[in-house]
Amino acid sequence: MGLLRAIVMTLGLMALSAAASPGDPRMGTEYQLLAAPQPVEAAGAKVEVIEFFMYHCPYCNALEPELAAWVKRQGERIAFRRVHIPYSGANDPEAHLFLTLDAMGKLDAMHAKVLHAVHGERQRLMKDDAIVDWVGRNGIDKAEFLAVWNSFGVTTRLKRLPRTIGDYGVDSAPMIVVNGRYRTSPAMAGAGAPAGGDAMAQTVQVLDVLVAKAAKENQAKAAATAQQ
Repeated sequence: MGLLRAIVMTLGLMALSAAASPGDPRMGTEYQLLAAPQPVEAAGAKVEVIEFFMYHCPYCNALEPELAAWVKRQGERIAFRRVHIPYSGANDPEAHLFLTLDAMGKLDAMHAKVLHAVHGERQRLMKDDAIVDWVGRNGIDKAEFLAVWNSFGVTTRLKRLPRTIGDYGVDSAPMIVVNGRYRTSPAMAGAGAPAGGDAMAQTVQVLDVLVAKAAKENQAKAAATAQQ
């Protein structure tokens, strides 16, 4: 999967369906079912939401403001996390950066800064040395960063990413999976939108519906389990 494919897929889907309805999304149009449902990490009644993204992806950057606001509105109803797609394979530098920041507990503080560096300042953070230099200039101790970067835990998670992407059937970015069953994206949710900004807004509308649907399914499962 490459960025060109993601662009072609997005433009193609937006042109094909002028009858998109994000407030009443249809399976196969505004969202899809995963071929094989995936296990969720969310505890209790929370609905798991995963964004599959890449730091250099312009569509991921465009979606970020809408998605961040949506996550805040959802609050405790969801368990939200991100997975960085390994664009260049199992040693992808951007994915390596993401996992290292996560392991250091600095992802929340640095995520927006990375996006701004790439899309606002036009910095290319797609090589290891460029990344190490950038984190050093942004308040992170290089020695500490490299220790975590080279750690067994981070390198193991990095090597597992291609399999994870395959398990979820992710073939474009951004892609959002709800409760291990439903996936949507700006390409699907905003298929009839006249502009990218509208497509991003329609994406979170579809997510509202999918989260409500998944929450009801979680409640039904919990009730069935309690009766056993």
